[in-house]
Amino acid sequence: MYELGANRYGKSRIRLVTVDRSMDRHEMRDLTVDVSLEGDFTAAHVDGDNTNIIATDTMKNTVYAFAREHPTGPPEVLGLTLARHFAAYPQVDRAVVTLRQHGWSRIPLASGGSPDAFTRSGDLTRVAIVAASAGGATVEAGIEDLTVMKTTRSAFTGFERDRWTTLPEADDRIMSTKITAVWGYGETAAEAGFDFDAAFDGARTTLLTVLAEHFSPSVQTSVWVMATAMLESDPAMDWVRMVLPNLHHWTVNLEPFGLDNPDMVYVSTTEPHGLIDATVRRSA
Repeated sequence: MYELGANRYGKSRIRLVTVDRSMDRHEMRDLTVDVSLEGDFTAAHVDGDNTNIIATDTMKNTVYAFAREHPTGPPEVLGLTLARHFAAYPQVDRAVVTLRQHGWSRIPLASGGSPDAFTRSGDLTRVAIVAASAGGATVEAGIEDLTVMKTTRSAFTGFERDRWTTLPEADDRIMSTKITAVWGYGETAAEAGFDFDAAFDGARTTLLTVLAEHFSPSVQTSVWVMATAMLESDPAMDWVRMVLPNLHHWTVNLEPFGLDNPDMVYVSTTEPHGLIDATVRRSA
């Protein structure tokens, strides 16, 4: 005998650009949206009965239609509207909408930022993950692909050594990583009026400021220091998860060329890399 285990389905990588032309200064937003549904879809899997299936093409069209009503604003707000819409279907137990917002900046002119011309700013991707069910909605926000570097005030010493250990201890080293950080908001964030843009800007500012200012004895410590600072700065946050690859920079040996290398010349590597993944939450 067999039974169907956990399953979900949806539409991924729905590309969406909206432009609000209601004022002379246009507002543009660039999103990639994923929709995922969990619920009563067993018959489609085991019996070939599609009665309860909401077509993924319908999901795509719904995203476009709802974007017409919400052309600007935080991605979390559009995500809440979409997730609640899909969760209202009787066969859907849980709807999850993930939105990635791609950055654009106004082209600078002598008079200020252009009202209608933009350049892609690739420093990071803003992420919103909204889930809705009969029990309510949850909102997560975050950052992906934020590459940072500290050229000092980073070390790694005192780690365990065995016969396979060749890594020298470092009192002062380059620390570089590509930050993925996601944080969860409490129930109040799902209510009307929560300022997601201000919360996101505050989280990003805190993360980067603390990264720049603290001494890092390890990437693990940096996760703790940055995450606790973010929780301290925003009482609406319940937890912060960080996934940080340690992008190594190795000092180049210049002795074969008769040159010294007083920590000036490095080779940058991306593979293999260390990977640190940790969640910091408020204690009970």
